[in-house]
Amino acid sequence: MIETAFAKINLALHVRRRREDGYHEIETIFAFAAHGDLIETVDGPAGLTITGPFAAALADGDPEDNLVMRAVRGVASLPGTGRPPAIRLDKRLPVAAGIGGGSADAAAAMRLLCGLWGIGPNDPRIVGRAAELGADVPACLLSVTARGDARGDELRPIEAPGLHGMPLLLVNPGIPLATGPVFAGWDGIDRGPLAEGDPLAAALAGRNDLEPPARALCPVIGDVVALLAAQPGTLLARMSGSGATCFALFDSDAARDAADRAVAAARPDWWRLATRLR
Repeated sequence: MIETAFAKINLALHVRRRREDGYHEIETIFAFAAHGDLIETVDGPAGLTITGPFAAALADGDPEDNLVMRAVRGVASLPGTGRPPAIRLDKRLPVAAGIGGGSADAAAAMRLLCGLWGIGPNDPRIVGRAAELGADVPACLLSVTARGDARGDELRPIEAPGLHGMPLLLVNPGIPLATGPVFAGWDGIDRGPLAEGDPLAAALAGRNDLEPPARALCPVIGDVVALLAAQPGTLLARMSGSGATCFALFDSDAARDAADRAVAAARPDWWRLATRLR
């Protein structure tokens, strides 16, 4: 069995206030790329094996404390489940990159086990376990275009036929960026709500309030966004999540592919993924 941990994109992300529980009240539009990490069952004793281009970034951590294994234990604790299988994570996305890597991996593991044990992924028990793992995990469990409020975990799926299949380019400058310091750097100013209605129009009119503090910690983010915005056919260029991955939406595959080549020529050391929105 195999599941894709689809890369998460925040088309816009408005931070409204800091909550008493330490989280922040946000309004965001989640979208998902067609590609991401892979989670699969393999032969062998129960546990987690990590392979892939970015496996080394997770090599120093305790596999049992990995969010995937926490997700596995959460699902396996439910009645009617069985002994957890051996799982392999093919880590294809950068770590600490603002595209939901760990959250998407955990969500994909939950979907995989739901399929294995005949549990609906919309089962309230599964949704509850997802929320316990992190604010982005419920959105990644759905992996559909959705409006996220509160911590980002109050979700409303959005009909977005105009976004489905839209050409997308992800670019990361190769610098991991932890979420905590970025949120801590937010200036506390509420710059207003995220518009309702058409998600692309709302994103174009919106912003990512985490981009300024992320740029303060990692100035090259500004270079990434500027390079993407300068490419012909770019509809929207912005940082995703808490960074440092940035994205651009394009009006055609040809424009995306030309931008991919331009970024590769200008900065061959940056990671890129030419894909499309689900």
